[in-house]
Amino acid sequence: MNDSIALVTGAGRGMGRACAERLAPTADVLVLVDRDEDGLADAAGALAEAAPEVVAVTLDVTDADALDALGAHLRDIGHIQAVAHAAGISPTMADWRSIFRVDLVGSALLIETLAPLVVPGTAMVCFASMAAQLMAAAGDPAIDAAIDRPLDPGFLDRVHAAAGPTIEDSAVAYGWAKRGVQRLVRRTALQWGPLGGRICSVSPGMIDTPQGRQEAAQQPAMATLLEYSPIPREGLADEIAAVVAFLCSPDASFMTGCDVLVDGGVCAAVEGMTREDW
Repeated sequence: MNDSIALVTGAGRGMGRACAERLAPTADVLVLVDRDEDGLADAAGALAEAAPEVVAVTLDVTDADALDALGAHLRDIGHIQAVAHAAGISPTMADWRSIFRVDLVGSALLIETLAPLVVPGTAMVCFASMAAQLMAAAGDPAIDAAIDRPLDPGFLDRVHAAAGPTIEDSAVAYGWAKRGVQRLVRRTALQWGPLGGRICSVSPGMIDTPQGRQEAAQQPAMATLLEYSPIPREGLADEIAAVVAFLCSPDASFMTGCDVLVDGGVCAAVEGMTREDW
């Protein structure tokens, strides 16, 4: 077979599911990936009529063996047309090590899995976050050097040595992990370009999803950010999915190796805030 494939990770709910809804009619086969079997089954059922064919795969993106099996299955189906990699965890969901493993290492493992399947026209979007700009935008040479090698043995130990104990704060780790995703995308763009493939990242702000509501409930400062933002509300999952769908489409054919910030102006507002505002 040589069908076109739209692949969405984290497809069981939230922004991943919204991306799946947007990408469903764009390819011959819609492949949905999530570690939540119930959420995945619900999404697959809901999208059965929107896509010519739906394939649901339950896996954890940190499981290299499962990803190898996914890659083999995708090769049997056809070629990769679009990928929305939305699977990830946020600060209130896990400790700092798990955040790096899922958000950065998992992204690197998936990219490694998909690399042999890249053909002219392949487009991938990885999910970063506005947290990368708020917490780690200026970077640090030592930390950047560490996060640029997510698949090397001893990765987490090197990150800790470079960043110090502050990295054990899950919110700090999240910002650096998402910066790592942005940098990974830039490096991958150089590798995929000669193959005819493109890869970008998208950095959502505060989005009204179950995961977003959990973060907002435990981080009161987020309400202050919304108050000062040019668009003083949370974003919708479909607003992020619309950007992802554009980046995966031929209309974005000259975009690769870049990050698109979709935050309602939060980062712009933070730049203008004083200490007293907080």
